[in-house]
Amino acid sequence: MLLTDTHTHIYYESEPGKLRDMMQRCFDHDIRRLFLPNVNVASIAMIDKMVEDYPENCFAMAGLHPCDVKEDYEEVLDLICESIPDRNICAIGEIGIDLYWDKSTLEVQQRAFSEQINWAKDLDLPIVIHCRDAFNEVFEVLEAAKDDKLRGIMHCFTGDLRQAERALELGFVLGIGGVVTYKNSGLAEVLKQIRLSDIVLETDAPYLAPVPFRGKPNESSYLKYIAEKIADIHQVTLQEVAEQTTANSVAIFKR
Repeated sequence: MLLTDTHTHIYYESEPGKLRDMMQRCFDHDIRRLFLPNVNVASIAMIDKMVEDYPENCFAMAGLHPCDVKEDYEEVLDLICESIPDRNICAIGEIGIDLYWDKSTLEVQQRAFSEQINWAKDLDLPIVIHCRDAFNEVFEVLEAAKDDKLRGIMHCFTGDLRQAERALELGFVLGIGGVVTYKNSGLAEVLKQIRLSDIVLETDAPYLAPVPFRGKPNESSYLKYIAEKIADIHQVTLQEVAEQTTANSVAIFKR
């Protein structure tokens, strides 16, 4: 069996021994593909070190997280963009709009989001979207950018069925993480109506740990609990979930 964590910040762990243990726990649970979203300039080196240490298992993205979009975002984007030719990246991400923490930066978030979508199109890469309290705003940008090159993952999807369908119509798959295991999230009911071919699995570690670790630091090895929940929702085997969601990730990232 082969499971794929399409979104993990495992590189935040700075203690080498703890990081090795985390990776070994992934391998012990058949999680051997980890995709690493970039958030700012500082995270580039951390991600590249993971890719260097685990070239068969870890894959890099490049992008500016919406919560890191400030007034100087153009300078920061230039630095991230300049790093891309020297890196073997698989996606532009994580990018998008976050209105949970600060609604005042919406305009610059929109501009940064649009610019990075254009990077992805120029490089023929998927995008990985962060969307928090901003579905309408994200969809507005995506509708304006819609063409046959626009594709990717709606990371940490927690929306309703109509929002799920709209994301799929725009050429995206849904990134499903620990929230699906939360009793009152409502996400399980939505996913009953979504095909396995339209989702990928993720942890977003160290955030949003699944049950039974809710409220504690998350890690990529906990992906198995998310996969088990999906298997239960769709009444299929864990093997089927692993095969389909990993195949979906390969189709998106081309690796």
